[in-house]
Amino acid sequence: MSEPLGIFGGTFDPVHFGHLRLAEESIGHLGLGGVRWIPAGQPPHRGAPQVTAAQRLEMVRRSTAGNARFSVDASEVEAAAPSYTIHTLERLRRELGSAQSLVLLVGADAFAGLASWHRWRDILALAHIAVSHRPGFPVEMASLPAELASEFNARRLSDVAGLKASASGAIVTFAMTQLAISATQIRKLLANDLSARYLLPDAVLDYIQTNSLYRNS
Repeated sequence: MSEPLGIFGGTFDPVHFGHLRLAEESIGHLGLGGVRWIPAGQPPHRGAPQVTAAQRLEMVRRSTAGNARFSVDASEVEAAAPSYTIHTLERLRRELGSAQSLVLLVGADAFAGLASWHRWRDILALAHIAVSHRPGFPVEMASLPAELASEFNARRLSDVAGLKASASGAIVTFAMTQLAISATQIRKLLANDLSARYLLPDAVLDYIQTNSLYRNS
């Protein structure tokens, strides 16, 4: 079986170094062959982003261009329907086949809310889930809703080598370098004409400034 493929979806509004570091560290921690970035076109769980899906896609492309282990999937941006993770994974299974190990990358906060996702149990039939957390603050079953805690307990792998042994169904966790950066913080800085330099790649910041994105109207 080929190396597991990381799947990293999100709004990326805008993409920043926290996103990039999570994707980079997941490769080493989890033994991934690469990470496929999938910007959401129409995120169903939040209001419409301030910038267009095409602009968010372009920022992801610019931020990942120098890393041969990163690829960008524009399918969700180009689709007319809302971007649900389960539909994305079903599409990837049709494209990549049933044997390819897929590893959905999520942060600890997002994982804690997994039981509210559309057809969330079916996600584990299509992919593994890898949960990143702050160093010293592992994911605890007591902090999760009961039905998710049960799945976490039953499916948790202590050895990430198991991700390559099967195509889906396991949950693993890994600590990543803590970068206290958020897209909300960056948008607020830009809206108030304050510097966001060193929070996101220069190529992304240049694109934002050239296109006057995130400014107060």
